[in-house]
Amino acid sequence: MSRRSRITRRGFLGVTAAAAGGMMMSCGHSLKANPIATQSEFPSTDHFWYRMQPAGPYIDSQRDGMAFGFADGAILLSEDNGRTWPHRVAFPDAEHITFSHILNSGDVLFGTRERLYLGMDHLKTCRPVPVKDAAGADYLPHKPQNAEFPGWYFHPLCGINSWDVGGVEMVVWGNYCNVLGGASPVNIYYSTDGARTVKIAYAFGQNPHYRDNGSAGGGATGTLLGDAGNPVFCRHIHSVAYNPAENAFYACTGDRDQPEGRECLWLRGTYDAKKDAWDWKVVASGPPNSRYKSGGINFADGKLYWVADANGPTPHDRGIFRCDPADLADPKAHTLLFNPEYESANMIIQDGVILASHYATASPYFTGIIISPDMGKTWAQYDLKEFGRRSPVRFHKKNSDGWFRTDLRSGWIGRAEVLFIKPKNRS
Repeated sequence: MSRRSRITRRGFLGVTAAAAGGMMMSCGHSLKANPIATQSEFPSTDHFWYRMQPAGPYIDSQRDGMAFGFADGAILLSEDNGRTWPHRVAFPDAEHITFSHILNSGDVLFGTRERLYLGMDHLKTCRPVPVKDAAGADYLPHKPQNAEFPGWYFHPLCGINSWDVGGVEMVVWGNYCNVLGGASPVNIYYSTDGARTVKIAYAFGQNPHYRDNGSAGGGATGTLLGDAGNPVFCRHIHSVAYNPAENAFYACTGDRDQPEGRECLWLRGTYDAKKDAWDWKVVASGPPNSRYKSGGINFADGKLYWVADANGPTPHDRGIFRCDPADLADPKAHTLLFNPEYESANMIIQDGVILASHYATASPYFTGIIISPDMGKTWAQYDLKEFGRRSPVRFHKKNSDGWFRTDLRSGWIGRAEVLFIKPKNRS
């Protein structure tokens, strides 16, 4: 079934947020408190308030009251949602950070293009994190053809990267790569020991169309990357999520049909903690114009939700879908909750609110936000034109002040600013 939406286009409201997001702080400058204004001072739609991040470090991730950010040559940690940044340590490669996740302990797992690090005890200690393959051997990045493009080994599109699994926080994520930063192998990673060690849960095979040829996105010549023994390959990973009702993880990938096989795949994986072993199977696949080219995997009340960014030959089988996990491979068993009409592959569900976004490169919306305040019963779309052509990705759960956090990417993947969104209580 499908539902009609109210489509709303918003121009510039004349009310700005506290300051433009993404401003970098030079080393040696003290950080003053950035008071968060009252909600009435922020621009808003009928469904939510929104604001750019305050001036200061680029806020890369958040959890409860904590925020992790970086500036020129430094990483920083806040305990009051970015108002102040009392914890700071020099990190010369800060500009190349592509991933961060704040753990339950308050430690921060973060990655540059091809390296992982763990900041512990409020960043007082920061050390490299070893990565192991499925056999327990050291997993090392390849030697790039071009040192400027070593590959995005750890960069995800999702903002939720850990779950409580049997009383243990498991960090599980996959890399969105082979677009910028150089060619990279495609892997699903995991950690069960507070990110002291990261291991490979699943290594995709070698894709002959994304070899390391020294370019930003790879190409058909150069070094093959990936597991030579695995015939299953893709370009990159769009989403990884956990379903507690099944005690299983799901992942979806992109992007195209190749002569050697499809890249738009859905995998289901289960983890045996006693054996520290994974079992992954491809459970669905489709062409790029189908609902199986998708992202934004979420689970709520035992149901599977996702959003499809189908493209390529028309017709495009797009929309936000819901089904029982067991029915994923059967399109007839899916419910189409909403069709935004344009490509969308990022989504989060929390406290009954569904929040998704448009890709600016494939939509007339400049900065398109899709929202349902009631788990898909009603929908609205808004165009936050004042931010220009931006694609919101990496939705993080609400912080302790009630604000979702999302990257604003130039084009569809270049880092630009940070946007915060706070749903209004419509009860």
